[in-house]
Amino acid sequence: MAMKIILNQDMANLGEEGDVKSVADGYGRNYLIPKGLAVPFTKKYINIFEQKKDLIAKKKEEKKQQALGLKEKIESLEGLTVLMPAGESGKLFGSVNNSVIADALAKEGITVERKKIEVPEHTLKMTGNYNIKIKLYNNQTAVLKLVIAASETKAE
Repeated sequence: MAMKIILNQDMANLGEEGDVKSVADGYGRNYLIPKGLAVPFTKKYINIFEQKKDLIAKKKEEKKQQALGLKEKIESLEGLTVLMPAGESGKLFGSVNNSVIADALAKEGITVERKKIEVPEHTLKMTGNYNIKIKLYNNQTAVLKLVIAASETKAE
């Protein structure tokens, strides 16, 4: 069976504050409602959310504008360079994953949750140029131009 709920806050993979969703009974009754993440879909709560509708719409618009600003920042980078130790063939000693990219972006002053960074095959193991998708708000994505270069190692 499914139950209808109204989300109290944004939840990844489920929806945003004020959205009406159908979820499994147990998920709603045992997790979402007790944790305060959602409320039952009843007349009382429908009226409460009707009154908050303008405020929720304003929040959504702010998030959308922030995402657009973030997209411009990410795409204006000429190429984010990550230096990694690598062999002569270009194969990395280690790999570049979403947390390495998130750290490199943070050094540029751009904060992105690592789970929003889509790395092909989860890790990159060769030097070169890559286009990395970063999920932003709603269905917006930014494309980061990533350059993985071999760091200088001293040969004695």
